[in-house]
Amino acid sequence: MSARKPTAEREREPAALPFERIIAVGLRRWKAHNLQPLLAAQCRRLHFVSDSSAARALAPTGADAVAIWGAVPPPGVAALANASGAVLLRLEDGFIRSVGLGSDLIPPQSLVLDRTGIYFDATGPSDLETILQTANFTTAMLARAAQVRAFIVANGLTKYNTEPRVAPRWASGGRPVVLVPGQVETDASIALGGAHVRSNLDLLRAVRQARPDAWIVYKPHPDVMSGNRSGRVALRAAAALADRIETETSIVTCIEACDEVHTITSLAGFDALLRGKPVVTYGAPFYAGWGLTEDRAAAMPAWHRRTRRLTLDTLVAGSLLSYPLYWNETARTGDSCEMVLSRIAQTRDILQRRGQLERLRYGWARRQLRKLRVLCSAV
Repeated sequence: MSARKPTAEREREPAALPFERIIAVGLRRWKAHNLQPLLAAQCRRLHFVSDSSAARALAPTGADAVAIWGAVPPPGVAALANASGAVLLRLEDGFIRSVGLGSDLIPPQSLVLDRTGIYFDATGPSDLETILQTANFTTAMLARAAQVRAFIVANGLTKYNTEPRVAPRWASGGRPVVLVPGQVETDASIALGGAHVRSNLDLLRAVRQARPDAWIVYKPHPDVMSGNRSGRVALRAAAALADRIETETSIVTCIEACDEVHTITSLAGFDALLRGKPVVTYGAPFYAGWGLTEDRAAAMPAWHRRTRRLTLDTLVAGSLLSYPLYWNETARTGDSCEMVLSRIAQTRDILQRRGQLERLRYGWARRQLRKLRVLCSAV
């Protein structure tokens, strides 16, 4: 399928981050190495430090940002930011990230820098939630979002882009097919965005109860299948609840072949919305609560904040065009969403034609060697 670049009305302007310094606290060596060029482009001076004491020694001011990875600051960091007036900046991968897993130390081509919270923490607001709740997008911006969405769908893009795009052959016997994407159960997205359903097995039980007529496909998370995260043992229990455990084809082709998607907070729910599939949520992911999903979780704090009804293109404009920072690793400069999508699609297609795409997923020794090279270069 063609990876032709979508046209853009304008290049995305990098987020205005007028920081004198970014002081990044507690990032692992490899992550600091991968993020260094992206963060350096957002400030005059960039520092990586181990803890809040080292950050305090740099005497941050209101002109600076104290950056962390994820939702929960290391001890003392939030107090330091509050006392100094520095912005507490939370970092996380963007929604379409790379060709290859972050857990395999592949550098990101998109990054979130959130001043308010972080998109997967439904216990409080985030920059993304504020954008979706309040932004007035122009007709041109919504047209651009529609074009980006069409490119993503046509080229089968998702967050990591490593799995083969082969249509699944499911013997569903004419029953409606419900896709249940697995998640890493220790991820903060479940801890901070989940409700009464907080494990893959509990989700499968809930789906089986809700849709006894359905043919249920369970798709394990790629980090679990790669061995980078725990959870493979639960596959045996999942097989007793699902009609099929799908490990061969991509999440995109699974979405395309199913009738609906049920999830706690998985990004696969967003992928499914982009492709026009009904989505049922059992938590409060960033794309839920806006009238685009059927939300089974009751009494979530996010529902009281998310009062606006969104169109799909408004969701895309906020989530993919306004929220992340995009990066050109070769040119070492910011980039547009469209250019990054085109580059990811082209890279994936070249690797697939050469028979090299599976090397990003399989071969334990080869993947460990790749990680070792990154770690050595990060010294």
